[in-house]
Amino acid sequence: MIPDETVERVRESADIVAVIGEYVELKRQGTDYRGPCPFHQGTHRNFSVSPKKAMYYCFVCHEGGDVFNFLTKRLGVDWPTAVKMVAEKSGIEVVETQSRRAEQKDERDPLWEINGVAAEYFRRMLWDDDLGRDARAYLEERGVSRQLAERIGLGFAPREIGLMRGYLTTLGFDEARMIAAGLVVAPDEGAEPRPRFRGRLMFPIYDVSNRIVGFGGRLLGPGEPKYLNSAESAIFSKGRLLYGLNWAKQAARRDERMLVVEGYFDVLRLIDAGVESVVAPMGTALTEEQAKLIRRYTDRVFLLYDSDKAGLKATFRSGDELLRQGAAVQVVTLPEGEDPDTFVRTHGARGLETQLASSIDVFERKIQILERGGWFADLRRKRQALDRLLPTLRATTDPLTRDLYLGHASAAAGVSREMLERELALAPRTRSVRPERAPAASGPERDAREQRGQPVPPPDVRRVRRGDRRRLSGERALGAERELVRVLLHRPSYFEQVVERVGADDFRDPELGRIFATMVALGADSGPEALAERLDQESVEVMQELLDEPGGLDHADETVSGSLALLHERQLAERMSEIDRELPLANSEEKDQLTREKMNLTAELRRLGGRSWKQFR
Repeated sequence: MIPDETVERVRESADIVAVIGEYVELKRQGTDYRGPCPFHQGTHRNFSVSPKKAMYYCFVCHEGGDVFNFLTKRLGVDWPTAVKMVAEKSGIEVVETQSRRAEQKDERDPLWEINGVAAEYFRRMLWDDDLGRDARAYLEERGVSRQLAERIGLGFAPREIGLMRGYLTTLGFDEARMIAAGLVVAPDEGAEPRPRFRGRLMFPIYDVSNRIVGFGGRLLGPGEPKYLNSAESAIFSKGRLLYGLNWAKQAARRDERMLVVEGYFDVLRLIDAGVESVVAPMGTALTEEQAKLIRRYTDRVFLLYDSDKAGLKATFRSGDELLRQGAAVQVVTLPEGEDPDTFVRTHGARGLETQLASSIDVFERKIQILERGGWFADLRRKRQALDRLLPTLRATTDPLTRDLYLGHASAAAGVSREMLERELALAPRTRSVRPERAPAASGPERDAREQRGQPVPPPDVRRVRRGDRRRLSGERALGAERELVRVLLHRPSYFEQVVERVGADDFRDPELGRIFATMVALGADSGPEALAERLDQESVEVMQELLDEPGGLDHADETVSGSLALLHERQLAERMSEIDRELPLANSEEKDQLTREKMNLTAELRRLGGRSWKQFR
């Protein structure tokens, strides 16, 4: 058996014109090649080979397919032999996995099978059942025809708890398989199993081999989350899949581009308009694996995200991932208040093509935003602006593109090219990530504190080498973030005290920052259930972990005050590091001001030093 990944690699590398040209006399005609059809022994040039589409087609006998289909039909070889023949011509080694007998199926087959049956169930509920009337009305309101909906495979998951489970059970599917596929949520002991998707418009999600690996559900009534994807499983990993890639992969080769949008409806609308080379991630920004997937089919990518703060953040994160893979990345900015769905619905494919033609390079767009925001106007903001540009410069792997970016950044910021190159040579500054557990004391002291239910402090920074102090300080501050959120979840009465001192931007752990920001948005008494409705799965898991740790809350006053002090110390230390990076860009007067500020910060840090955890010693 030849792995799917190998087949795709061979298909992408194949020169279909060269392969078919060995058996058919082809002549170039425009962007395609024409010749007499070898399948009906034609004499006229009705047989077309398209290198862009990587397909052939006869306009008389209607034979068509890819390079593998041609060899199987023309030479009578089986499909694996055709793949090996093309691989040999492309210089690719094909290593077959151990063949399986018919009864030794892929262990993932049961999940693909039940997803296919579930997709048909959802489709029937949408079109043939009275329970789907609101979903049908919703599609009509959004201008989605039945023809388009059926092409995409849309369906509806009813709110009734037992309907789908009963239907699947009658077909011989047990609950274990429903749970493994993510269609049913594993029940608590003694509780009835519940469907994961209820009251949602259902989008089947396909892999590149056109197998249904999961679903995305759009809630039709009130509640959160508005969109819900299948749980991670043996066949579904949202960071490794792109919605619409099964339709877009051939179109991307033909069009020599890929459009990346945010949502399912954006993909649906563009396909309806005839723009098929479009995909959407199942998060916001592209992951490394998703960027690699796109790069397999094209090296030219257009990003069509929203222009709000979250959309711009996703745009630049996605852009960096694509630049790492050697892609050329353009950003499309639609008129205010528009997204690809609404814009194409109003202006059609022609209007979208106009927007694509006026797109700008992702790095140029980043500089444009910084210039409009006045980030290059003063020294401190200029340093921060350069810190935002450096990750993109480091991500750019194409040497020529990187050289152009360096020149553009140098001119925009008024900083020498040599200075930027020196900055690039330094190790990138990274934000700390959440450790699995905050560093803690050990031995008898730790045991005694745990027995008393007191918080366990990090190691005494005075006992370690000077070179390790900054690292331990950062780890302590991360522990402080965790303790603050933990206390707020258990003791909302501390909410006002904490909110007065810190904001979500003060958190370095992304999940903790999201939990805190959601608490601020909903209010102190919102409760875990309301928070969970607004958070993604990773953040919910972190929140549950904190809720499961009630220890040490008898000393919540000390925990809150100590944690706030640690975060303040980190703010001071970070400003000192920022000053160190601003000094090389400063003139004489600015250097004097920065030096005095650094001296004041140093003095304040000395006054604070070591006191943040004294109450825990």
